[in-house]
Order: sequence, then structure tokens, then C-alpha cells
Amino acid sequence: MLNIQIIKNDTPKPKPDGPLGFGRIFTDHMFLMDYTEGVGWHDPRIVPHGDLCLAPSCMVFHYGQEIFEGLKAYKNAVGEVYLFRPEMNARRTNATGERMCIPQIPEEDYVQALQTLVALEADWVPSDPGTALYIRPFIIATEPYLGVAPSKNFLFIIILSPSGMYYTNSLTPVGIWVEDTYVRAVRGGVGFAKTGGNYAAGLAAQQKAKAEGYAQVLWLDGVERKYVEEVGSMNIFFKIAGKVVTPALNDSILPGITRNSVMTLCRDWGYEVEERLISIDELVAAQRSGALEEVFGTGTAAVITPVGKLRYRDDVMTISDGETGPLSRRLYDTVTGIQRGELEDKHGWRMKV
Repeated sequence: MLNIQIIKNDTPKPKPDGPLGFGRIFTDHMFLMDYTEGVGWHDPRIVPHGDLCLAPSCMVFHYGQEIFEGLKAYKNAVGEVYLFRPEMNARRTNATGERMCIPQIPEEDYVQALQTLVALEADWVPSDPGTALYIRPFIIATEPYLGVAPSKNFLFIIILSPSGMYYTNSLTPVGIWVEDTYVRAVRGGVGFAKTGGNYAAGLAAQQKAKAEGYAQVLWLDGVERKYVEEVGSMNIFFKIAGKVVTPALNDSILPGITRNSVMTLCRDWGYEVEERLISIDELVAAQRSGALEEVFGTGTAAVITPVGKLRYRDDVMTISDGETGPLSRRLYDTVTGIQRGELEDKHGWRMKV
């Protein structure tokens, strides 16, 4: 168990009054813990939220050795605060860390740090529908050295941000651009890892999609440019002729926690769920035949995002008449209901703070 030192902020900020937006407001405190080669992780502490003081030669700036996570804390009608499957974020952090040569953090220490910081900032957890306290844990390489090698020093940080809906219109279906020029990741690379370079690599395609009026990019595989993989900030699901289908995990697809939860719920409800290769040509054919019934994305930020339109080259496919499908809505209502403590938690996903 960590012995976490807590240094209170003497000048707390006023709580936000009005629309929260996403990821622009931050709470009064943050968690820090250092890693030194030969010593291990040490000096866990909660301190006032503020700027970091780092040497300009820190390896994170030059070689991109860093990883991050995202999860949320939710408040129900009686003021109880919950986390949703935080142990899976801890496991994914360590899986990403192994690939990025970043030392492991014991799962119980990771979860303890989350719980302690959120408990301290419980007054910052919003309770309005569609809102939550977004939690961003991340680890950066801090050794001041210009050389291509794993860092010997790291800093683990957790910051908190009271946030509204990721997309302004919640369950209003979005348009998705299928990208077949740029490549985000390939097998054997770091596409499965939660590391910043993956997202930087997607910015050019994202800007191209935005200029055409689309909210997100759906990536194809980096070798054949044929098989669907994931959206920039979400895993992707298709309901085809009654079956729920999602791309199988490989080295280039993030193992989403919401993705895992959605597959479990769909199986609970009697749907056949397939994880497999899905070609873009199969989707085009399914849409033309009427077999493509729903498309939706899953992720921590937006939970469930219905897709009303897919564009692949010159082919613009309308999904579910551009409306939110019944499965998308049921999944959104169920996942958010479990997260907020409003529905029964049959799988033990919810963790009270």
C-alpha cells in the first residue's frame, strides 16, 4: 500500500458555473510519483495542481517515451462517487508500459492513487446528466539525456477535469471518414498502446476529415488498406444482419474498456458477437443490401457514439436512416446507468470511492 503524502491547496479555485466542455477545466490537486532506476517508484504525493518544472533535455520531449490513460468518476443522485473498472486501466497502463519500456506500477497502487485523489476532489465530480470527472493518468520519461535509450527516470501523474459530453449533441449520430491514404499503425508497432504518438500520427487525417464535414476518421489496416480497424478516439462496432461485429484485436487496435463492456452486455442480451476481420468492401455491400443495421463507436470519453454516415472514397453510406439505432441507445443507457449507480451492476464493474 502506498503511503501518500497530501499537501492541500491553500487557494482552491471556484467550482465551474456553466457549461463544462471537455478537458479544459482542472481541479485543485494532482497526484505525482517518481521512478528512479535502482530505487523503483517512490514519493507518492498529492499536491496543488500546477505546472511541472522539467529540464529541456528530458527524454519525453525528444523521443516520445510516454503513456497515458483515460477514465471517469461519476456521482449519483445521493452524492455517491464511483469509478468504472479502474483495474482495467491499471492493466492497460502496464501492458502499454511494457511495450514502451516504462516500469510497471502495481495494480493495487495504481487504483489506490486514483481513489485517494478522487476522494479528495469529490466536490469536483459533477452530477448533471452527461457529465463526469474525467481522469487522466500518464507517465513521462524525465531523464535529462539526449540519447535513444529507455529513460532511467519517470514521473507518474494524475490530473482531473470536470467535463461535459465529448460530443455536444450526445447521441446524435456523427459522420465518419474512412481513411485510405494515411496510415496510423501496423502490426508489430504500438497501435495497441495508449501512447501519444498514435494520436499525433492521426492529426493530418483528422484535419482532412474535418474539412469535409466529418467528425472522426475510421482507419483501415496499414498493410492492405482493406480491413477496418478503429476510429481515432473509439473502437468501432457494426450490427450486420442481427449480429454485433467488431474488428478483432491485434497489435494495431486499442483494447478498449468500453469495448469489452459492450461485448459483454450484448452477449448477456442474446446477441451473437463476432470479433474478426471486417473489410471495407464487406461494409459497403452490407449497406447496399440493407444488412448494415447500425454502426457505433465505443470509448471512455463519449461512451457510445452512433454513426449516421460513413464516407469511403466517393461512396457516402447512410446508416439507420441517419438516426440513433435501438441497440446504440440501449447500450448508452445501460453503460451510463451502471456507471452512475442507477442500474444493477451484475459484473462488479463499479467501484465506490
